[in-house]
Amino acid sequence: MAYDVTVIGSGPGGYIAAIRCAQLGMKTALIEKYNTLGGTCLNVGCIPSKALLDSTEHYHKAEKEFAEHGIGVGELSLDFGQMIARKADVVEKTTGGIDFLMQKNKIDVLRGVGSFKGGQEGAFQLSVKPEKGKAETVETKKVIIATGSKPSSIPGVEIDKKRVISSTEALSLKKLPKTMVVIGGGVIGCEMGSIFARLGTKVTVLEYMNRLIPGMDGALAKDLQRSLKKIGIDFHLGCKVEGVSATSRSTTTKATNKKGEAVEFKAEYCLVAVGRKPYTEGLNLKAVKLDTDERGRIAIDDHFATGVPGIYAIGDVVRGAMLAHKAEEEGVAVAEIIAGQKPHVDYNLIPGVVYTWPEVAGVGQTEEQLKEAGRKYKSGAYPFRASARARASMDIDGQIKVLADAETDELLGVHMIGPRVADLIAEAVVAMEYRASAEDIGRMSHAHPTYSEAFKEACLAASDNRALNI
Repeated sequence: MAYDVTVIGSGPGGYIAAIRCAQLGMKTALIEKYNTLGGTCLNVGCIPSKALLDSTEHYHKAEKEFAEHGIGVGELSLDFGQMIARKADVVEKTTGGIDFLMQKNKIDVLRGVGSFKGGQEGAFQLSVKPEKGKAETVETKKVIIATGSKPSSIPGVEIDKKRVISSTEALSLKKLPKTMVVIGGGVIGCEMGSIFARLGTKVTVLEYMNRLIPGMDGALAKDLQRSLKKIGIDFHLGCKVEGVSATSRSTTTKATNKKGEAVEFKAEYCLVAVGRKPYTEGLNLKAVKLDTDERGRIAIDDHFATGVPGIYAIGDVVRGAMLAHKAEEEGVAVAEIIAGQKPHVDYNLIPGVVYTWPEVAGVGQTEEQLKEAGRKYKSGAYPFRASARARASMDIDGQIKVLADAETDELLGVHMIGPRVADLIAEAVVAMEYRASAEDIGRMSHAHPTYSEAFKEACLAASDNRALNI
């Protein structure tokens, strides 16, 4: 079978690229080695983790807040197995939706490990090796590599998937652990730590840096740490992990704290959440004289083209933030480039989100980045504690901070921690896409009472200190 475009990998970048290629009239195939489509995000990442984050937040509120609302639940009980089962059902329905989209767009799904056999632009040969049976060879004019990433580790720490686990295994534990050590205070570490801490697990987070969520605005990191301490998470910042040992029932993590002292942390499980690395195993890139860089990434130009004409790469396997929505934008863009169009992805306006509670979200430049660049700016902030809507829902932790150009008032960065900011950040993205000023947002009507009013007030604060409700 011959195709115009073949996409390897069915994660958010891959399946979106395949759909857009099909929409543009190309005969398209999608190669996926697993039984379900959707990649890491839908199967063992974004979707299942959000399902458990929502379930555990409901439990936490029932335990800690319902009484103040006048709601009595009697003796609260926890069915951890049902939480995991509901998570699995959400995943099954979501991945099933991708199957439907493939059929709707007449995309051929080829099950098996996809790898290069050779060829050149216009006539690449790909091997598709199913788990059982013989490999099939397909011919394609162009190839899009979207094979994503997998959990990474650090020297001295081997993920055995039994007691020393990654987020993949943590999302499918059969029994709620009493104790857990989390190595890494980034997005994954904070989210996974939240899931278990809300249910009563004693969670200890070890982070090498002197702050949480590196890369996001520093003020948000401090606020997040304060909020997560309230649910019982113990943090050790500036902590260098030296190694982890495990038995059939427990783990021991050896580390050096910020004072240079040797310390040990014992727990039932050790969750390694130090990031992810590009996944290119099995692609046989050498067959088309393609290689990876020192970080395992496939090098591309500004149009997602690799060093081999006709082969493109997107998502976690290339440079940039490892985010599902970043991969989706690249999937659309690469399809349109192949079709001869001229799309553009503004990486400055790809928002970052942490789905803890309160949620954390940011877009554009952080205050640290602006200072480092010597850019003159002004800032304005508004605490959710001053929001009538937040007080009504008992979600008063956090703030919205706005950074604007000192002279033009153009929005340069918006950083939020609070209720539903994962959704609120979209307003900031739209505003910055159209190069709005802080005053522009401050003069727009926002429904009352809503969480979004906090964004308006922060913009007013940044625009000549004109906040009205603080």
